[in-house]
Parts: sequence; structure tokens; C-alpha cells
Amino acid sequence: MVQNPSVALNLYRRHRKECVAGRAEDSNSGEFAERTRGWKRCACVIFVSGTLAGRFSRKRTGATTWDEARAYAAAIEAVGSWSHQPAPAVPAPDAPATPPRITIEEATSISIANRESAQIAPATLRKYRTFIKQLTAYGDSRGYVMIDQFTPADADRFYAGLKLGPRTKGTRLGVLRAFFRFAVNRKWMSETPISSDIKPPVGSSKSADKMPFSDEELDRIRKACDNPPRPMHQRDRSPGHVGCEYKNDQGSGAWTGEDVKDLIDLMVHTGFRISDATLFEMSRLQGNNVMIRAQKNGHHVFAWLPDHVRDRLTERAKLHGPRPFIVGQSERLETVTNVWRRRLAQAFEAAGPFEQTPTPHRFRHTFARRLLQGGNSIDDVAMALGDDPKTVALHYSAWVPERQERLTRMFKKAYREKPKLVGISGGRK
Repeated sequence: MVQNPSVALNLYRRHRKECVAGRAEDSNSGEFAERTRGWKRCACVIFVSGTLAGRFSRKRTGATTWDEARAYAAAIEAVGSWSHQPAPAVPAPDAPATPPRITIEEATSISIANRESAQIAPATLRKYRTFIKQLTAYGDSRGYVMIDQFTPADADRFYAGLKLGPRTKGTRLGVLRAFFRFAVNRKWMSETPISSDIKPPVGSSKSADKMPFSDEELDRIRKACDNPPRPMHQRDRSPGHVGCEYKNDQGSGAWTGEDVKDLIDLMVHTGFRISDATLFEMSRLQGNNVMIRAQKNGHHVFAWLPDHVRDRLTERAKLHGPRPFIVGQSERLETVTNVWRRRLAQAFEAAGPFEQTPTPHRFRHTFARRLLQGGNSIDDVAMALGDDPKTVALHYSAWVPERQERLTRMFKKAYREKPKLVGISGGRK
């Protein structure tokens, strides 16, 4: 316990069993200790103790901050008796009861649970968890415990400190607004600290390029995968050679460029994102058809695989199990996808250079490009991608043959008649 110089009573925090800082139940800490560097703060209630009118006692202040606790202790000392404590302020008859304050940890935990119950995509949920970690870390750096301690200045500093690209940072502003709106709606805060004049960065509204690989680029990538791997100790460091060791429950060995081609073929023929492709389960394969998504009406959408792709997946499953692209000991999504990203990066490096930066997501764009160039409707391609037709038309219209044909007819009609050329003397030439 620490003697506070402003009152003759002692103030100390008594930690509860659910202490967010993990301190022992019924242990105490004082204000001076909590101001030391590295102290993890909590919201356990502060107590007051001491001797008044010749009688020693201790009382629960109900406060979680030292300023509030000092005010409570000063009021008791002014009365001079433990048995005649100052009466609490009585709210006006029509005034609503003040809701209890909530900690940052509790608020963020409830927010994540809300997102989980909404069954959002796993990748989106991971990004939201990352945002929550960043916000919590900022609160810790400022010494905040309660969610209502965030101010507009804090929101400005937090958002300005995010090191993200323009589009990602613009999206993050929307997430930030939504989180504090969630807190306000639950009466944890009286108003949001996000002011209306916080603007997304320039370029945040620009659509991301949806650039597919050309057939020539695909051929180069596949040929790069055919290069024989170097000895194990040189792999992952030798441009032009694709290969690595693996070890899992089925055994150990080495993967080569053929494994990379299997993943590429699956992505090009299904439009899978890299997370869906690397965690692909053989139960989704029925003959040459692979289930690529389930619609809200309960129906499934299938893509068709050529025989050689189907056969390669079947052979991989014999070696690696029902999820044939997990060839390591970890099944954690980030670990699996990062391993395959490195493998694909080796193939891209060996197949380069490229006009546009090669990324695994460009295989999904290639899937869309091939379907559109095959004369399929935008609605059907949107169903295969799981996007809405407007999005497909916006990002992939350059590869819609009907669109170019309409433009060609428009130009021909506009310039059907040749303009008359008049010479200097006014005569026709």
C-alpha cells in the first residue's frame, strides 16, 4: 500500500481473480508501482484504508482510476467518519443510469466474438484480429485500460501511424470507424473518437489491377518449374531452380517443380485463391468436377479439371493424404500459404521478367480471363468467381470479346464516310 500525500488515507488496488494483467487474486498494488516502466495495467477496483475518528477500516471506492479514487478518499476524509460517508449524487429523475465502464480487453474480445458469429471469411477475420492487436498495443503504449479513454487525438495518432498502402489504409479507416461505432452502440462510449475529417489517403479508392497472366507467361512459368533442382543445401537460394525438402506424417522427401505446377494447374482451372488451393481437400473432387463454392441457396458450383490435372491430384493424395498440398508438419493456414508463396516466387524469378509483378492471385485473374475469352457471359463468370456481375464487368471488361466487338462497330459507324480534304486553293484532293 502507498500513502497518498494529498489525503491521510491509503489507496491501493485489490486485484480480482479475473485481473486482465494476470495478477494473483487479492494481491495489492499502489499508484507508484503502476507508474513504473513496463507495468501492465488493469481495471481492478481501488480500495481506501486508514483511521478516521479513531477507527481503522477499509472500503471499496468503486473507482478504477487513481483520480477517481483520490476524490472518493478526500470526500470520506472531509466527513471524518467511516460510518457517515458522503451520499452519492442522485441523478435527475429523467436522467438515464450511467452504464458501467468496460476495459479495452473486454471491448475488443466482445467485438471479435461478434465478427466470429457473423461467420465472415477466415482471411477477413484474421485481418480484423490484426487490427485489434494494433489498437490494443496503441492503448497499452498510452497506458489506457478503459475503452472510453480513447480520444479524437488518439484516433488521429493511431491511424497516422499505420504503415499500409493507400488502398489497405483506406479500408482500415472503415474498420476503425466500425469498431468505435460498435462501442458507442453498446453505450461503452458516449461518442466515437473518429472525427469526420479523418480522410483516407490519396489513391485509396483506386481499384486494384486485375491483371491476368498471358498464355505465353503461363508457359514460361511452367517451363521454369521443369528446371532440375540443385542439391538440398543450395535450394531456396539458387535462381532458376525450384525445389525444397518436406517432412510430414506420411514421411519425408523433396518437392520439385512438378509440385508447383500441380498447384498452378489447380488455381488456373478453378480460380482458387492461394489459401483455398493450398488447403484443398480431395473430398471436393468428384470425377473431373471440383466443387469451388457453395451458393447461399444451398447449390454448389463446380469447375471442370482436365484428366491430367485430376490424375496428378489423385497421385499427390496417395503421397500426402486428403489435403495433398500440405507437405509439412504444420497445418496452420499462414504457415502453409507462406511456404507455397516462396515456392511460387522461385518459379516467378526463374520465369521472369514480367511487365506486371507476378503474384499467386494473378492465377485467379487468369481463370476469369480464360472464361471470358471463351465467350462465357459475365453473369456465369461472376458465379464461378463468387463475385457480383458489376465487379466482374468493372475489372475484367477488357477480356470480354462482345465488348470489343461493340466498340469496333461503334468506331466503324462513326468513321464510315471519309472526310473531304480541302487543299490550300480550295480544290478537292
